[in-house]
Formats: sequence, structure tokens, C-alpha cells
Amino acid sequence: MYFSYAMSRNYKFHNKSGLYFVSFATINWIDVFTRQIYFDVLVDSINYCRKEKGMELYCYCFMPSHVHFIFRSSKSEPSELLRDFKRHTSKKVIECIENNPQESRKEWLLWMLERAGKKNATTTKRQFWQQNNKPIELWSEKVIKQKIDYIHNNPVESGLVVNPEDWKYSSARNFQDDATILEIDDIGFIN
Repeated sequence: MYFSYAMSRNYKFHNKSGLYFVSFATINWIDVFTRQIYFDVLVDSINYCRKEKGMELYCYCFMPSHVHFIFRSSKSEPSELLRDFKRHTSKKVIECIENNPQESRKEWLLWMLERAGKKNATTTKRQFWQQNNKPIELWSEKVIKQKIDYIHNNPVESGLVVNPEDWKYSSARNFQDDATILEIDDIGFIN
């Protein structure tokens, strides 16, 4: 009983105005983000959330099957912000899969998403994202730097690139003064 309480307590946004590290993955860790059009949905959604929903984005990495962020909600609604982001991106990516004539895995992807949706009582048709976000509040400069390094080295550890800044969909590029994909907010103490 104590363990389940501790686990659920650890994975909630307790400080609504806090700085958080979150990760979330596609169902079954499917490599969905393999085409530009799907990455564009994530980029557009982040830009919208920054402009309209009060997202402050300090670090990110979009991987083929999952996403990492360090963010804050300026409206003190981190849970709602991520819920809306995940809901919107799942709908848009599924639409892109359905309408993409170049998608060779279309039937399989849609079948996997429908299969996951049938297993989830809260999903009406298809499930795209796993339900958890595992938010971790970041409270010190040392912990923030550790999470930034972890996020930026994710593509390197996965064998996709040799250097973190070579991964197109990572704020490692922003840290090298390249904001061609997404703008990020200044965390304040990192060069």
C-alpha cells in the first residue's frame, strides 16, 4: 500500500508553477516520428502551446518513439497543458498517418493504435500516447543540468547521431545558437 501511494505521489505536478522534466512515449514505443510531417505536428503544437497556453520550454528532444521536455506552465496548469498537448498531437498525427500516401506502415500503425485504444477504458477509438508523463520537479541547478544532459544525449545513446547537436529535433542545437526548429526559453544560468 505504501509503495503505490509513493509511486502515485511521485508522478504528479505538486508545485503548479514549478520547473518539470517530463517524458512520454507512443503506445508500445512505436517509432512513429520517422517522417518530417509527424515531427512538424510536434513543432507546431509546441509553438501553439508557447503562444496560447503559457508553456515555457527550456529543453526538448523529439525521438522516434518518445518526447522529453523541461518546461514550466506560466498559468500554473502543467497537467492541463500536457493533457491538451498530448490530445492535440495524437489527433493530428493520426490524421497525418491516415492521409499520408507515402506512409508504408499506415494499416499497421492504425491497427496498433486501435488495438491499444480498445484496451483503454478512457479512449474512444485509438490511443497514440502512453498515459503517463512521469513529471519530475527540478529544484536545483545541478539536477537541471543533469536532465538537460540526459535529454540532449538521448539521440547519441540511441545511436542516431554522434554529437547531440546533430539531432535535428533537440534543443542541443539551440544551446549552439541554432533555433531553426524551435525557440526555447532562457533557463538563466546555462551558457
